[in-house]
Amino acid sequence: MFALFDLSYIAKSMGTLSGIPVRLIENGEQATAWFPVKLPKDPFALYRNEILSITAHVGYFVTPLFHYYGIINTGNASIVIGPTSQIMANEQDLRELAFKLDVPKDDVPAFVDGMNGVTRLPVETLLSMLCTMNHFLNGGETLTIPDIAIFGDEQASIKTTVESRRTARVYEETPPPQDTHNALAIEESLMEIVRKGDTAALRRWLAEAPAVRGGTIATNQLRQLRNTFIVSVTLASRAAIRGGMREEDAFTLSDGYIQRIELLSDHGKIMNLQYNMILEFTEQVEKLHLGHQPTKLATDVANYVRRHLSEPIRTAKMAETFFLSRPYLSAKFRQETGETLTDYILREKTEEAKRLLRYSDKSASAIGAYLGFSSHGHFIRVFKKYAGMTPNDFRTKS
Repeated sequence: MFALFDLSYIAKSMGTLSGIPVRLIENGEQATAWFPVKLPKDPFALYRNEILSITAHVGYFVTPLFHYYGIINTGNASIVIGPTSQIMANEQDLRELAFKLDVPKDDVPAFVDGMNGVTRLPVETLLSMLCTMNHFLNGGETLTIPDIAIFGDEQASIKTTVESRRTARVYEETPPPQDTHNALAIEESLMEIVRKGDTAALRRWLAEAPAVRGGTIATNQLRQLRNTFIVSVTLASRAAIRGGMREEDAFTLSDGYIQRIELLSDHGKIMNLQYNMILEFTEQVEKLHLGHQPTKLATDVANYVRRHLSEPIRTAKMAETFFLSRPYLSAKFRQETGETLTDYILREKTEEAKRLLRYSDKSASAIGAYLGFSSHGHFIRVFKKYAGMTPNDFRTKS
């Protein structure tokens, strides 16, 4: 067992070499931390319990934003490194993360800058680093990425499957016949739903989804599930782009899901993630469709609003972004959508407020401030206008 001084030195060295925040936890309490960037608050606080509940010598945790943390446990101490990711999170997501952390409003820009300054690493690189340090900290234990990413019965099942196939090849050189594929027609109907942003149709489709007889694209069930997911997210991202989603947003969302799937080994979790992935792409497109046939201007406005929900959205600044005059933008938007620009902005903020009221424990006043309303009273008036009830009543009924 290393002395506290040695562990502190190792933790700091890991942070220096990687450019990622590192903390040393002793007996459940944080002994020291090293941050290569300035962060007004440590995002680790949101996931502390989940991360510290990992008891294996080496483990990892993935957040809803696809940031990942690694942990090494040795004796009564833990070294926690993270967050990092392979791609940069968008500003809106980082602002929401700051909101959940109760970062003071004036410190949010510094928090966003700090998170963007953290070195981005592929998860495989982070896990390799943890395995190397674990070798020294835990008596020469030798672990590899598969030891961490695939657990217990799943790993044994995969090994059994591989061995049984090796045995089968002794007697059979040709693979067994596969079922006839029916994936193309199903794929086309599903991707058309994504392209249209029709979440109601998607839920109906999922309720009566036919069985898919696709091809075999891997040598074991886990890899088959992951590969199928990667194909699905690639198709969904392309369908969403055709539906009006910005390429950058669609590819960022797709990359995040692909990173997440490589960290899952449970069949149920993979299936659940696939459902949420399809639904999220469909919802993103639906938010862009302000009419039956959205124009380029309507789509551009929807993308702009979605990326600035946590800020006071000024129509003058939006018009400047589109190289238009404010009166022309407002008039053209209403002509094309049948809705005023102000109504659209406030309705979208109300929908975001509903989500936060339903899925977070933040107060209504905190949510209103986060969404850029000038006062709590203003937020309540707007919410009641577009939701038909007060924020507190909505939370009670949700």
